[in-house]
Amino acid sequence: MAQQIGFIGLGAMGLPMASNLIKAGYSLKVYNRTASKADPLVRAGAELVSSPEQTAGPGAIVVSMLSDDAALESVVVGVDTIADRLAPDGIHVSMSTVAPATARRLADYHAIRRSAYVAAPVFGRPEAAQARKLWICVSGPDRLKKKVRPILDAMGQGVFDLGEEIGAANALKLAGNFLIGAAMESMAEALAMAEKSGIDRVKAAEMLTSTLFACPVYQGYGLAIARLTHEPAGFRLKLGLKDLELVLATASEVRAPMPVAAIVRDRLLSAVAREREALDWSALALGAREDAGLK
Repeated sequence: MAQQIGFIGLGAMGLPMASNLIKAGYSLKVYNRTASKADPLVRAGAELVSSPEQTAGPGAIVVSMLSDDAALESVVVGVDTIADRLAPDGIHVSMSTVAPATARRLADYHAIRRSAYVAAPVFGRPEAAQARKLWICVSGPDRLKKKVRPILDAMGQGVFDLGEEIGAANALKLAGNFLIGAAMESMAEALAMAEKSGIDRVKAAEMLTSTLFACPVYQGYGLAIARLTHEPAGFRLKLGLKDLELVLATASEVRAPMPVAAIVRDRLLSAVAREREALDWSALALGAREDAGLK
């Protein structure tokens, strides 16, 4: 009989991740606030349940992929949540991008209820999730990470163990998202300057991303910025703003000044003020065009 696990959150990332678990032979109980999003999984054999806690059982494993700290806390904290239903000895694998402080708090909450928490945030957009090409950071007790490793392997191309400090994986995830945001801001400014100097912005991006900056972030986001293709959103701009807010909060907590992060956060905040929150977060680059007087 296939091992059964729970999966909560079937958005742009969660749906393909859950689908890959089914392809790997796992039997899934799934929950999503909009139940119809689970239809492809149900057709593939998953069981749709009507509440998050119904994905869990004693000693089971539940994976969550939710949009923010509040959404994650809502399925853990309270009466008869997954933290209670997993006891004794069940494991909650949280793959959301949340604050390290949130991870530590929820791990403690699980422990009091005799269940456990592992942090496993991911790098990659929906197309990477579909192709099982995610990069996964994981932190938590070694015995728990060993138990959930096959599940992580079924969703990604590589797993990076950050040790037993539960918030470490989330701290690295935030650091990575800051670097992506900073790279996009730099590309936006550079391409605006190139365009105002009479250079075709797409040709400029193609040259730079095939030579000096030949890496996935510059190639993917650089061409999106050059071509002004910010729809459909692989990662919504308002979620990018949420992540940069978490970056700055975490930096403040550990006393690490990040002035560039503040610039990127303000660029995202400006984009939200211009009602661009549903666009891909690469649309932060539109602000640099506007500052340069480009339409």
